[in-house]
Amino acid sequence: MRYKYKKMTRRPLILVTNDDGITAPGVRALISVMNELGDVVVVAPDSPQSGMGHAITINSTLFCDKIKIDDGPQIEYQSSGTPADCVKLAVSEILNRKPDLCVSGINHGSNASINVIYSGTMSAAIEGGIEGIPSIGFSLLDYAWSANFEHLKSYIKRITENVLENGLPDGVVLNVNFPKSVEFNGIKICRQARANWVEEMDKRINPHGKEYYWLTGKFVDLDGGEDTDIWALNNNYVSVVPVQFDLTAHHFIQKLNSWKM
Repeated sequence: MRYKYKKMTRRPLILVTNDDGITAPGVRALISVMNELGDVVVVAPDSPQSGMGHAITINSTLFCDKIKIDDGPQIEYQSSGTPADCVKLAVSEILNRKPDLCVSGINHGSNASINVIYSGTMSAAIEGGIEGIPSIGFSLLDYAWSANFEHLKSYIKRITENVLENGLPDGVVLNVNFPKSVEFNGIKICRQARANWVEEMDKRINPHGKEYYWLTGKFVDLDGGEDTDIWALNNNYVSVVPVQFDLTAHHFIQKLNSWKM
């Protein structure tokens, strides 16, 4: 394990990022919680970056400017890059030491099940994990800009304190999703549900006669298990899924070795 937890004797340094942009209500709520737990540095996109996955900027310039949005004690930067870019910039250019924690969110919308693949929120957390930083992504199943995040704060604080106290294994980050509800039945440790989007392209014609497309579709749960994040959310529990970024199908290696390559 590259990351080995050590009992902290100083106030933790916490990196905060997201994919909805630095002014999004979700990240402002997350910043307020983290200010109770440590010294906070925010590096977040200057505009929405939802659905960017783990994209990074390689063919254009990156900008990163210091900014002041509210009266909190946190130090903040906005970047022209993706969520993953923001973590890279923080670690390489902005922070004078590796942060003790990276938190991403609170995302406006679900990042449960297969959504974790597309999520800029979770990709930022995963980038933190790649850097050897204990990392958590937080999401609320409410896409509204006016979503209420206040009742999430005690849960976020409890989960974060546990990660600061216990650490996370190398290569593992937490994917935390909150149902759209005022009260929760509790927290469930889950596995990622087997589900996917059944997608269609809505083909249209613009006033100039050129074809264009809107991506549409519906989410289909293919998993009947009661130990999944989708089941937990459907039953009003906060879901916590330990996610790894080693995509190797270890169980298939022995079988693959038997093929006549």
